[in-house]
Amino acid sequence: MPIVKVIEVIATSKKSFDDAVQNAVKEASKTIRNIDSVYVKDLKAHVKNGKIESYGAICNLSFRLDG
Repeated sequence: MPIVKVIEVIATSKKSFDDAVQNAVKEASKTIRNIDSVYVKDLKAHVKNGKIESYGAICNLSFRLDG
């Protein structure tokens, strides 16, 4: 029976929320194998002078542990 672990990561992007989520998976994939899913827990945007400066995503990543 495979064991699945869940970690929480926070990622940002200057472009969009979607890009922030993509960055979370891309960066985590550099050191974690077998990522199966990403659950977007929360989104936020940083505002400066009345304009969105960056987008953030708090994500839970699920991955299978090697047996």
